[in-house]
Amino acid sequence: MLDRFREHVEKTGLIPPGSRVLVGYSGGADSTCLLHLLHLIGIDIVAAHLHHGQRAEGDREAKLCEAFCKELDIPIVTGKADVPRLAKDFRIGLEEAGREARYGYFRQASFQTGCVLVATAHTLSDNVETIFLNIARGSGLAGLAGIPEKRENIIRPFMIFTREETRAYCENLGFWYHDDPANEDLTFSRARIRHRIVPEFKALNPAAEEAVARLAAIASEEDNFLNSMAAAALEQSERHPNGVLSFLTKDVEAVLDRQTLASLPPVLFKRAVRLVAGVLGASLDSDQTEVILEGIAEGDKGSVTAEGGEVVIEWDAIRIHARQVTPTLPLRSSLTLPGETESEEFGWVLSAAETDYKGKAPKRAALETQLDAEKVKGALYFRTLKAGDSMQPIGFAGTRKLSDMLAEAKLSKAARARLPIICDMVGPVWAPGVCLDGRVSPDTETRRAVELRFGPLSAPPKA
Repeated sequence: MLDRFREHVEKTGLIPPGSRVLVGYSGGADSTCLLHLLHLIGIDIVAAHLHHGQRAEGDREAKLCEAFCKELDIPIVTGKADVPRLAKDFRIGLEEAGREARYGYFRQASFQTGCVLVATAHTLSDNVETIFLNIARGSGLAGLAGIPEKRENIIRPFMIFTREETRAYCENLGFWYHDDPANEDLTFSRARIRHRIVPEFKALNPAAEEAVARLAAIASEEDNFLNSMAAAALEQSERHPNGVLSFLTKDVEAVLDRQTLASLPPVLFKRAVRLVAGVLGASLDSDQTEVILEGIAEGDKGSVTAEGGEVVIEWDAIRIHARQVTPTLPLRSSLTLPGETESEEFGWVLSAAETDYKGKAPKRAALETQLDAEKVKGALYFRTLKAGDSMQPIGFAGTRKLSDMLAEAKLSKAARARLPIICDMVGPVWAPGVCLDGRVSPDTETRRAVELRFGPLSAPPKA
């Protein structure tokens, strides 16, 4: 078992050399075996034990876990959660509440201990049970693929072993481990699958777990392939709203060409729409995806709100628009002059510097401009758009509503809410990419100018 484990870790590259790994250690056979094998192959590990607050035996089990780690000279951190209270407060099941508590604790503990990875002891048996649960829920290929071996910084290097193998390992070495009584409680869906469904499959095929693992591998491969095809189709159909200001909303909206996307086979179209919703932080069930498919095939306009109400998919005769609906809160802040002002939330950076005026006439709509330093009244600051804001565009005799100019620039609602409006004590002077107020525009008498540049945070502009 040790040789198989070492070979698997090396082959998959799940644990890069020099990585420190937090190991979820419940005291069960699976996590005890994982902890010991990681220790034997020389991985720098820290054990993490969370008391779920569900059983009186939990205090004793925590102490035995600490003793086992002390014997092996493995550092251990412990915590305690009130899982029944979490389940009640958030109106979720005990299993889900326990999972949320564990992963929340693992995130905190990994940060505190300097661990870059978190290893959990999910086995092949756990994966098979999860796949059966997903089948019962009507899942697609992603559900048939089961538990991912790696997701973000969570790794599961033990899914090559069955539960029987981990128990045998601990028993052969005389290690203490405990069984969670919940694993025998048939009121839990997973326990019913473990004790009723899996044994029936093994009666049909003694190697049923390995067979299901092959199914999961095939499903994962095909799911990834279809996702890549759907992603390529999205790339071809993507349209960039907001012009040069498209970076303002790339994380909160996507605009797609309806004709290009609607020409896809239904299986790819539905997958592409689900991918878009996922990027924006939402999920679409199969019924919602069917509604979108039928709506786009039959009607000019329509919309579907994803589960939770955070994302809306809308379409008209020309485009499909997916957007988050969470409103942007008003903001106001002083402008760093000289220097850079950044917004990590909205992904932009604004640089400002005072310089000699070189006589270059500013453009009305650009991401860089110059203001006459003497015409600016008071300190510059930025804020979000306000009702009633107006400006006198350079080259224009009168004033215009700024909201009208943003609409004419074809900025989406999200972009308008995120665009910083540069103001002095009198009012707005510059809307990047849209308009410069003639009141502060340089002229032949200008000697000193305030130079402003606006752009995406990933590529900060330089003043």
